[in-house]
Amino acid sequence: MPHLQLARLVKWLVCLLVLASTALAESVPKTVHFMSEDGKTRLVGYLFEPGVRPSRPVPAIVLLHGRAGPYSSLAHGRYTAETLSKRHKAWGEHWASRGYMALLVDSFGPRGFPQGFEKGSYDERPAEVSEQTVRPLDAYGALRYLRTRKDVQPDRIGVQGWSNGAMTVLVTISRKAPGIDIPSRENGFRAALAEYPGCGMEAIKDDYRNYAPLLMMVASDDEEVSPKICEKFAEKARSAGNRLELVVYEGAEHNFDDPGKKKQSKRANREATEETFRRATKFFEEQLER
Repeated sequence: MPHLQLARLVKWLVCLLVLASTALAESVPKTVHFMSEDGKTRLVGYLFEPGVRPSRPVPAIVLLHGRAGPYSSLAHGRYTAETLSKRHKAWGEHWASRGYMALLVDSFGPRGFPQGFEKGSYDERPAEVSEQTVRPLDAYGALRYLRTRKDVQPDRIGVQGWSNGAMTVLVTISRKAPGIDIPSRENGFRAALAEYPGCGMEAIKDDYRNYAPLLMMVASDDEEVSPKICEKFAEKARSAGNRLELVVYEGAEHNFDDPGKKKQSKRANREATEETFRRATKFFEEQLER
């Protein structure tokens, strides 16, 4: 091969590598820090920003991870923006691609549990990571942080959670939520999305009142939490006048929107995932953009 052609080929390959590395860098969310409303914990968050810099402030969504934490099971002790789980990256990038700011909050790492917790460990988890008394304070810390940003609409912020994070969502938007005085859509979250939560918590029993519209999605074949208890909870909450929509995906399992092959090899999980992205997008468009 002539030297000129070889030089051009090398130059072309170098350009491809630069472009690839740039694209990879852009896909990694920004790491930010802010205080929990517990007044003592400095949290870490991962901020997914719209690809095109917006000319005006945009709506935002706080993302709350489940019992396994925000990181991949393959993180191997390296807990950073580069080792987030596929599901959290998929949702963060989904919202960013639609012009939202999405902030994934790590509630476990700053408290010494970055690897999260195993399945079936609920009764053994320490009180400092409770979804009923502690993690709602993290959600409101994230809300406060986002409201300090000039690129975020302060009255157009939603919250989304999975499993233990979804349980946190249910408590967070309750009128009895810790971390906020007389909560409402004006000083709290505008709307909330909870995927496959456990609905038997003490914090949401009796007279539950959610101050913001809630979309709850559960799986009929959930092997970790009871969808039946959630159905009863939703029925009681709606009869009390709460704005709550429940969707039950027949045949789907816990963590149905995990992008991994194991979950997505099941048709019911794939269909539930596709429908959840569609419903979630429509829900937040209606609640945060109008």
